[in-house]
Amino acid sequence: MMPAIKNNHLKLLFSLFLLPAFFSCDKEKKQISASPQNPNEITFISLSHIGGERGDYKIIKVTKDSIHAEQGVADLQTHKEWNSAITPQNWKNMTSSIKVKDLDEIQSSPSKQSIDGIDETFQIKTPKKSHIYVNSYADTIHYKQLKQFKEQLNLLLPTEYQ
Repeated sequence: MMPAIKNNHLKLLFSLFLLPAFFSCDKEKKQISASPQNPNEITFISLSHIGGERGDYKIIKVTKDSIHAEQGVADLQTHKEWNSAITPQNWKNMTSSIKVKDLDEIQSSPSKQSIDGIDETFQIKTPKKSHIYVNSYADTIHYKQLKQFKEQLNLLLPTEYQ
């Protein structure tokens, strides 16, 4: 059986010619399907509590249409997960307390994991920027909006993930 292209140089040239064609088609599809986004719109929020002597963790990720929660204990090798769809109204209730213009003002505090403490970490993403806060509850002025988010989130979570 004869290969369609015998010469290795021709194979390489052929590959170099086709690859850009495939990628340019892919870019066009992405540009067509991607709608312009508000740079100050929240697109993702995660909340985690990680640390402690046994390696406890709870991670909750929220998008406009779903919640994913997982938790466990590293020492005991336990792990469980929970997923749920959410409504646009649930998303609005959770994010309405968060003022994107104030996100740069929120202050983090030092990690407590080094003394077997548990760190609370928030990550809030917008199309423009990703904001990450560790133990920001010490920032009493700006933390209120994150606390309100947690209260709304707890209304949707099963008790064991709260």
